Amino acid sequence: MSTRTVKDSMGEIQVPADALYGAQTQRAIDNFAISGTPMPLAFIESLLMLKQAAALANMQLDLLESKPGSAIVQACEQLRGAEDLLSHFPVDVYQTGSGTSTNMNANEVIATLASRICGEDINPNDHVNLGQSSNDVIPSTIHVSAALAVNTQLLPGLERLHSQLTSKAAQIGHHVKTGRTHLMDAMPVTLGQVLGGWAAQIEADLKLLSSLLKAMQSLAIGGTAVGTGVNAHPEFAEKTCQELTTISGMQFAVTTNHFALIGAQDGAVALSGGLKTCAVSLMKIANDLRWMNSGPLAGLAEIELQPLQPGSSIMPGKVNPVIPEAAAMVAAQVISNDTAITIAGQSGNFELNVMLPLIANNLLSSIKLLGNVAPLLADKAIATFDVNEENLGASLQRNPILVTALNPVVGYMKAAEIAKQAYEQKRPVVEVAAELTDIPVAELRTLLDPAKLT
Repeated sequence: MSTRTVKDSMGEIQVPADALYGAQTQRAIDNFAISGTPMPLAFIESLLMLKQAAALANMQLDLLESKPGSAIVQACEQLRGAEDLLSHFPVDVYQTGSGTSTNMNANEVIATLASRICGEDINPNDHVNLGQSSNDVIPSTIHVSAALAVNTQLLPGLERLHSQLTSKAAQIGHHVKTGRTHLMDAMPVTLGQVLGGWAAQIEADLKLLSSLLKAMQSLAIGGTAVGTGVNAHPEFAEKTCQELTTISGMQFAVTTNHFALIGAQDGAVALSGGLKTCAVSLMKIANDLRWMNSGPLAGLAEIELQPLQPGSSIMPGKVNPVIPEAAAMVAAQVISNDTAITIAGQSGNFELNVMLPLIANNLLSSIKLLGNVAPLLADKAIATFDVNEENLGASLQRNPILVTALNPVVGYMKAAEIAKQAYEQKRPVVEVAAELTDIPVAELRTLLDPAKLT
């Protein structure tokens, strides 16, 4: 490989000749050959937005001359639009806990490109990183990237799922099915009630995530190394947030306490908790769909999910509930991501959290996974399943738990006797109740009408 010699405060090192990054990035590549996974694309794009906003702020404050400042802005814009963006950001997620390697990776890449644009020597530290520290840049980028991802990807995906649930409930809500508790037959419910419950879960998730966004729109930028703001202009943070708001299209503001956002990651932990709650909702819906679809002969077979692909390499004709299964796996991964974020959030030692890259990677991974699977569940499972009316009706008529409606009339013990006999003899409850009580059959049919019992 053709290389060139670059230099940093530790001395000279060889980097690929065509690389935009410099010495500190190369040292990170050499030191952190761990997972082979770079920081997420959404994180890098947000980091470039923040660097662009910082350059604009420094120009307004006359701390950065127009020519180099404009070149930095132009470099950030070019990089954000590059198809091969991540090729310039190879630093592993598992790196220094402050994310300094990724911050310097960005500073070096921007400086190299900006130097080519303006024909002057742009320094990664003195120009691109002016008024900043990795310790306020990386926490700020976590907030920016997560807020943008939730707002543009996850919330629309969940809204799509909520819309399909309410639409399907209106379409098939009149069907009555056997309810189940402990996976055992229980009192009847309508499909409208079932889907309405799912929709209420997603609506609650939407409200929760929206409420958690506000904390993510508060940024640590301006706190620099430890939260005191050393080497940053007093107006730098506010102007940077103003510029970032314009660039991103989402409102961002300076935190009221830099120490909290640099030394801890409570906002990210809280958001991850909200994502976990959403994952639990999706797991419940996915598993209910799987159970209701089970069969087609030996299961419940209450609904039939859209057949999307062959389900077996050896059993012809088998079709599986692939979308709910994928959703359940997403939920499991998001829950595990939250555990890692919780542990990482505890690693705020004195003035700095030292697991920031892990938090960024897991948080954005959870948002992306949930944002992608929610509309799939909506469009390829909820919107397209068919109701098996024959099976619903058959199981309802044989359900001995319907006798619960007779409790106020004949008492619990008599109702239990009717239920047991109906189950043992595999007969409708109405027939057995007519034999064991003096209630007219017509009245029994009214009392035990499954639709009325919902």
